[in-house]
Amino acid sequence: MEEHITQGEQNLLLLENQFPKGEKFYVWLYDTAGEMIDTSCPEEERGILEQAFRLFGGLEQAIDYAGESNITQPMLLGSPIGMQWAVTTEPARGKNYFFVVGPVFYSPPVERQLREAMRPYTHKRQTALWALRLYPILSDMPVISYSVFTRYVIMVHNALTGEQTGIDALRAPLPETEEVSSASPPQRDRNKVYLSERAMLQMVRNGDISYQDVLQSSISLSPGVPIQGQEPLRQMKTNIVVFTSLVCRAAIEGGLSPEISYPLGDSYIQAAENCHDSGELSALAAAMYHDFVYRVHHLRTNPDYSYAIQKCCDYIELSLERKIRIADLAKLAGYSEYYLTQKFKKETGQSVNSYIHYAKIERAKLLLESTDLAVKEVADRLAFNTVNYFIQSFRETTGYSPAQYRKKFQK
Repeated sequence: MEEHITQGEQNLLLLENQFPKGEKFYVWLYDTAGEMIDTSCPEEERGILEQAFRLFGGLEQAIDYAGESNITQPMLLGSPIGMQWAVTTEPARGKNYFFVVGPVFYSPPVERQLREAMRPYTHKRQTALWALRLYPILSDMPVISYSVFTRYVIMVHNALTGEQTGIDALRAPLPETEEVSSASPPQRDRNKVYLSERAMLQMVRNGDISYQDVLQSSISLSPGVPIQGQEPLRQMKTNIVVFTSLVCRAAIEGGLSPEISYPLGDSYIQAAENCHDSGELSALAAAMYHDFVYRVHHLRTNPDYSYAIQKCCDYIELSLERKIRIADLAKLAGYSEYYLTQKFKKETGQSVNSYIHYAKIERAKLLLESTDLAVKEVADRLAFNTVNYFIQSFRETTGYSPAQYRKKFQK
């Protein structure tokens, strides 16, 4: 990049040639004044995506990150509409520059949800016109599972720095939540809180990597243990200790060895005690939950699956609220539809459609157990053609109608 190319950037150029040609994978160079210096993004998308990075707060977060002392870890950056980036630095460039990777989506964007999330940003005519240009680009943005994206980010970081760090080097902050006040907390529907927390822990037991909505739902229903008379920071630490303990035990129930789970949980609890502000604690909670989910996911991943088939399985798991087409999976894997269906059946023992069907029914079971959504709402959320087809499919798979299942298991 640029006329004076550093050794790290030479390594990065070599690395970019190794990424699958079908995946849009952009790297950006900024200075700490917020000026974009160079990018691999094509000109027709550059301005729109660069404005999105600024408007959604990514640039501000990246500048704050670059201003920290002793930076050794790349950091993930999220956005209100689900676009994800990562930021890292190169020692040869010094502290006045940083590199951004992305954007990507962890799951396919749904236009209705995008428009709802974009509403606060489109009240002005200028940004409304920009949004109209953004939507078509977003529909063509790469959809990469968290595990694949973080692997790419670590590869970029190592190419720029010459290090050999692993996934555990990533910093993964959650959006900060408001600090708990000393005033009396609002009344909570404790049954909803319980059901939501149960779903959140079930995601850990299953190693379910599409956990974001469930986790955010649980956080929105309950800010944590309602202990009064404490400093807000102390209360956040107490909440994370309780949260970590629950997640640690759920991971053991999911198959993670106690010899791994307990020391890992202890290390996160100690790290929470060492935090100095709510931002650090939010980032730590996100990293902890993600760490346990992916460790269980890794245990449940079939080592005999090829990279392409595992990538398809992750895509399916992250896309259960959409119509999932074999054509989309074939494009993702870089295969013809015929070759993908044959290879998928050979490696998983199931047809693509059977695998998708089973995954949707498993998600429906979780929704019926942990929410009060109507059966029709569950069917709609999981993109079944009709509620009758959903009920029939659910009964054939589980032996119960959705209503019977909820009555039996939502106790």
